[in-house]
Parts: sequence; C-alpha cells; structure tokens
Amino acid sequence: MVDEPDNLVLQMLRRMEAKLDRVIEDVQDLKVRMTNVAEALAGVNRRLDRLELRRDQVERRLELADAPR
Repeated sequence: MVDEPDNLVLQMLRRMEAKLDRVIEDVQDLKVRMTNVAEALAGVNRRLDRLELRRDQVERRLELADAPR
C-alpha cells in the first residue's frame, strides 16, 4: 500500500497546534516576567515609603515641618 499524503486540513491543524504551543510558552514566560517586575516595583515603593518617613522625621527634628503628617 502506498503511503497516502496527510490530509491538508490535518497538516494545517498540526502547524496551528505547534504555533499555539509556542504562543502558550511565550505567554507563560511573560507572566513570570511581569510577576518579577511587579515584585521589583513593590520593593521600590516600599523603599520610597521608608525614605518619605525618614524625610518627615528629619523635617520634624529640624522644625521644618508645620504639623505632623
């Protein structure tokens, strides 16, 4: 029996599935990266908050602040 060529629709579906697999991998990678960015940004915000608190303390000690914040 001679090997019959694959159905064109099946070939297209296989190519689509392979592309979809790559897209899924890319999205998973992006999710990991975005999580890392969000965590880093949260760390920066925490540091800025601490700096703001320290600035307020310095202003109070130097009597530069009108009223406590």
